[in-house]
Amino acid sequence: MRRLVTLAATIGMAAVVASAPHPGRTVGTTTTFDTTQSEFGTPPPDFDFLQTGDGEPGRWTVVRDTTAMDGTAIEHVSTDQHENRFSLAIYAPVSSKDFKLRVRFKIMKGTMQAAGIVARFLDVYSYYVVIASALEERVDLFRIVNGKKERIWGTDADVVRDRWHLLELQANDDQFTISLDRNWLFTARDSTLPGDGQVGLWTEEDNVTRFDRLEIETFPASEKRCCRIE
Repeated sequence: MRRLVTLAATIGMAAVVASAPHPGRTVGTTTTFDTTQSEFGTPPPDFDFLQTGDGEPGRWTVVRDTTAMDGTAIEHVSTDQHENRFSLAIYAPVSSKDFKLRVRFKIMKGTMQAAGIVARFLDVYSYYVVIASALEERVDLFRIVNGKKERIWGTDADVVRDRWHLLELQANDDQFTISLDRNWLFTARDSTLPGDGQVGLWTEEDNVTRFDRLEIETFPASEKRCCRIE
């Protein structure tokens, strides 16, 4: 049986389990994270806040955003301009090899104008990241090896600043399928990181970026999915 994990940055969402002490709530195979238990200006719980590269540590907070699906979002607010400074918010409860991952993001401002999702995270020196760039108008899949970013594949895409986009990644063994706004972009292969790892949010240098929802659907080894995200 597969497991579905949903991170929903929400206000006013009914509690799945009223007595649950943490924002990660589980009913059957579904876990839902929401920010109804978080105050504005505070970091979202159940995340580890890490960084690849030098500079000021990234700062992540819950903010009000009336354009988000449920009126609030998680925002990276640090504006340190150190080159190749990557801020990560890693969702601690989930680790998986094969999964479907979705997130809504809005690039607010910053030099690089980029937002991304992290997959198979082992540490700040080893993980995959799918990056959507409004500056370059493209989406790319990278691997981080020894803390250095290496491009695997990518394509031009209609990524713009100050607009919500839906970025999707499906991972099966060495195959990675990427979609933007529910349109398939490309499928690439890489076997550098073949095992389980965590997932999370990513941004670069001085970017102020908002993330609305993160959904993680994990697949057991016996249940394989192929090719395109539906």
